Amino acid sequence: MRKICLLILLCLATISSRAQDIDALLAAGVKNAERFANDYLAPGTNGLMHSMNANWFNTADVKPLGGFEISIIANAAAVKDEHKSFLMNIADYNSDPDQDFTVEFADGVASKKVASALGENNPDIDIIVRYEDEILGEQEERITLPSGIGSASANLLPTAFIQGALGLSKGIEIKARFVPKIDTEDVALSMYGAGLQVEFTKWLPADKVLPVAVSGLVAYTHLDGSYDLTDSSGINGDNQRLENGTNTWLFQLIASTKLPVINFYGGIGYIKGKSESDLLGTYIVSDGPLFSQTITDPFSVSSEVSSVRGTLGTKLKLGFFRLNAEYHLSEFNAFSVGINFGFR
Repeated sequence: MRKICLLILLCLATISSRAQDIDALLAAGVKNAERFANDYLAPGTNGLMHSMNANWFNTADVKPLGGFEISIIANAAAVKDEHKSFLMNIADYNSDPDQDFTVEFADGVASKKVASALGENNPDIDIIVRYEDEILGEQEERITLPSGIGSASANLLPTAFIQGALGLSKGIEIKARFVPKIDTEDVALSMYGAGLQVEFTKWLPADKVLPVAVSGLVAYTHLDGSYDLTDSSGINGDNQRLENGTNTWLFQLIASTKLPVINFYGGIGYIKGKSESDLLGTYIVSDGPLFSQTITDPFSVSSEVSSVRGTLGTKLKLGFFRLNAEYHLSEFNAFSVGINFGFR
């Protein structure tokens, strides 16, 4: 279970697994650490938002009054090569006129592609931070940039939900999904969402004889997560943690067949969301061998998605048991399967 939590909380796991690099990046300046963390985490949190929004529906034909369905859903967003790295321009890290140090790549190049939270630096990529010590003169610190999850087996961003749907009158269906709260020694996670689906064809006189259904869906999903860094970071300080809050909206137009056993569905939708990650607590960062500084709640970073997506899926009905599978085409392609139990 803990490993599943770490995958879902990608941004927390990847930074904390290289805890010594937090200290190093803070030593290179809070603004630089924030700039790097924002570029590093964004592909992971954006992919997570796409994964969170799969399988909100498996038909456009909403349930009648009192009809219900309980589903167990597993989703995964696919990681493309372009999501595994970002261009790090060293000039951006020397742009603050108030900083009393300089940053450069160890090999002297001006810019290069480095791993995001979804990638891997192979071989390692180092940067050099040069500063002037009042006693010892010019000093330098060598920092190895963190890799992400990166291996060939880590090309998917998974999420999973328990979901319920209930039919109301006039072609309206309400939905809710959640992840049972997970709270371990280091990780805390909760995820929930709610949706409203309205079938337009239910308002037509010939609804009973139409071979297809058309409906619209609006859905909201929220994730709260935190990772306790205090014991694993190796940095002096208190209450060290990384917290993430993610909110997304899905707007979807859906069409499906209305057959007894096997049906097909699809649609066009729009995902909009924002993910915010906060590095919190106090961190005592070395500044040469004789001095140190205490940094409190160092920085916050965020990423946003705003993407159109297309959906294709199929559903098999066998009495009260249903099985569906679907695929989404978007900035992060995603696929999902669901096991559903219910009555109409």
